[in-house]
Amino acid sequence: MAELNVLNSKFDATGKLETSVSLTPEDINVAVIHQVVKATLASRRQGNAAVKCKALVAGGGKKPFKQKGTGNARQGSNRSPLMPGGGSSFGPQPRSYEQKINKKTMLGAIHSVLADKFQAGKLTVVSELQSTGKTKEMFNLLSKKGLLPGLVVTDSKDSLVLRACRNFSNAKAVHVDGFSVYEAIKFENLIIEKKALETLLKKLV
Repeated sequence: MAELNVLNSKFDATGKLETSVSLTPEDINVAVIHQVVKATLASRRQGNAAVKCKALVAGGGKKPFKQKGTGNARQGSNRSPLMPGGGSSFGPQPRSYEQKINKKTMLGAIHSVLADKFQAGKLTVVSELQSTGKTKEMFNLLSKKGLLPGLVVTDSKDSLVLRACRNFSNAKAVHVDGFSVYEAIKFENLIIEKKALETLLKKLV
């Protein structure tokens, strides 16, 4: 059981939110957070590094020199990795770095992040975020309240807050469906709409 303060669109106290999900220090699992963050960063790697192996190098249709009498080591192709201009041995090839994360592990990481932000006093719950879509306006509001750097999580995909935070260098706005443990760790503050938080908490019950 945890009780969170709920603020209005001007970040003034307006009520309380009680949840059955525990947000105590014992709920913070650093190992699970690390595993999910590592997997997130790994999946962002392009994995398109490649070199030409012996089969991909052009040329080499005939024996470069006779078998005996030259004093050189015998060679059957100038595409060999032993020859200048030949293919590479065991070089990088296109691959996927994606790591599988179980649903239970992901939910554990989300729970741990919420508990960590709550215990650190960095979790700000807002009944509804309002914006005209102007970056300067949103920047002034968040900086005035000391919420930068921060991750803003909204409940509406059409929210103008997403547009207002698009050009921030020290903040980011996402829809709750795109909530990322890595982004939550990356930014110091977590500003989340009440409905969005309830959506996350429902997954943890």
